[in-house]
Amino acid sequence: MTDLAPHELRILVAVGGAGSFSGAAAALGMTQSAVSHAIRTAEGRIGAVLFDRGRRGAEPTPAGASAIAHARRVLRLLELMGEEARAAAAGPAESGVMAGPLRIAAFRSAALHLLPPALERLRDRHPGIEPVVRVVRELGRGTAGEVLAGRADLGIATIGTSSPVPKELVGGVLLEERYALAHPAGHPAPRTLALVDWAESCSSYTRDWWAAQDWLPRATVEAEDDGAVLSMVARGLGMAVMPELSLEGAPDTVVVADLGPDRPTRSVGYVTTPELARSLAVRALIRELRVGTAAPRANLRLR
Repeated sequence: MTDLAPHELRILVAVGGAGSFSGAAAALGMTQSAVSHAIRTAEGRIGAVLFDRGRRGAEPTPAGASAIAHARRVLRLLELMGEEARAAAAGPAESGVMAGPLRIAAFRSAALHLLPPALERLRDRHPGIEPVVRVVRELGRGTAGEVLAGRADLGIATIGTSSPVPKELVGGVLLEERYALAHPAGHPAPRTLALVDWAESCSSYTRDWWAAQDWLPRATVEAEDDGAVLSMVARGLGMAVMPELSLEGAPDTVVVADLGPDRPTRSVGYVTTPELARSLAVRALIRELRVGTAAPRANLRLR
């Protein structure tokens, strides 16, 4: 097989992003026939059909989705090659200088509470780095899927037996979050309230713990995310079992109660590719994340 050139990889990614040859052509400033020819050439070299062509456009086949993900990752490595070569050319005195985008995927509570102080320290040390943060629901492939697909350099993810680091990636645990009970302040019998939940809250271990609690009813109120859950609890609409990051900044109208020594926990960590794990910017961010999570976190108002 003849290797694909960078411009051919960009065409492949553009068709995947636009969902059509015409959309990719417009984005790239090419003719549709040139894009179509490039994709046929790529399919011939790879030996697989990459897109299903139809009236609705061009839908990646499983082979196409895999090829697009690899293409994004290769193109990103080519970008990093230039960025790090320029940093090295600046000489030993400027060896710490890094510049360019750093793409990060994080679930909501990590993006709100874990990532900002790390990015603040990163900016102070390396002002040339430009973080690009996307909030991704930690469902299905979650933030790790964004890294696998080549859309993120690093993902902040929940890691555990039910969501291990994918074998194509590397990663590490940053902190262990405790779960606690959140309920409206002043309620005479908070455990009689409806249970508010959201889809991202449970790992398999949490579900097992949940099933063993006779006092916890089935969730009768479902919210879009943990912020909506906390808002509902603050308004007296129910109680919730939530992890620490989700409870940071809870208003005074919410009581956060300890669930005892058998409370569930979840591991929060980072994931990246083996190649990107060696890049200067990703290593710098991991270092700042570890610094932030090594320091004692502000205690919740456990009662």
